[in-house]
Amino acid sequence: MNKKYFFFDIDGTLTDRSTGKIVPSAQQALNELQENGHFVAIATGRAHYKAVPFMEEVGLHNMVCCGGGGLVVDDQLIKNEPLDLAKAKAILKEETDLGYGALLMLDDSVKVYAKDDKFREQCGPRKEPTEYIIDPDLDYETLPIIYKMYFSIPKEEEYKLKLKDTLGNLRFQPEYLMYQYDAKRQGILDMMETLHANPKDVVVFGDDHNDLVMFDPQWTSIAMGNATDELKSHASYVTDANVDDGIYHACQKFGWIE
Repeated sequence: MNKKYFFFDIDGTLTDRSTGKIVPSAQQALNELQENGHFVAIATGRAHYKAVPFMEEVGLHNMVCCGGGGLVVDDQLIKNEPLDLAKAKAILKEETDLGYGALLMLDDSVKVYAKDDKFREQCGPRKEPTEYIIDPDLDYETLPIIYKMYFSIPKEEEYKLKLKDTLGNLRFQPEYLMYQYDAKRQGILDMMETLHANPKDVVVFGDDHNDLVMFDPQWTSIAMGNATDELKSHASYVTDANVDDGIYHACQKFGWIE
């Protein structure tokens, strides 16, 4: 059997969004794919520290994380690419000058940093475990590295931002805008180069708009039945919904598992 290199999105692909838990048949597929000698990894926008527990829980050892900026091979973080520093600082200045609160992720942890508490005052706390480090003496201009940024800007006020699209950005919560490294496709290519493997042997599974960046015609891109219509239109194949055993069925159809 020709070895394949599988990359799975987490939320809505491997996991049931209603429970946050992996779909049992998806877990079985991961197990059988590994038993059959395939390379199996997660591809996620989550930061490394936040994605590792899930990776370990489902019995995997490889991952493209941090939106493509992070690579984990055999449980070791071998790369963690930060934001373009000049662009990040320009956005930071623009949005704080407009009066919006900022939170900065400066390392691989639950900590976020800011010179004031304006972010929480304007939109409340982040919707995930977070340790807030508020330091009035923090000098944004001298920061040597920035991994992610969060701004308390409502969706309807994004028109004010002239530099918004100079870096990858997402809005998972209505209250705030997040900037992060956004290049899952490049992360997969970097992983394949690290493994000295051919990109044509890649198989990706996804369900949402942010997975479009890793759907590439040079490899097999599979959209879940519960995926967005746009993602389905770019897919090599559309399987059943994840909770209807879509991953397992697709792997059977292509002969990757029996």
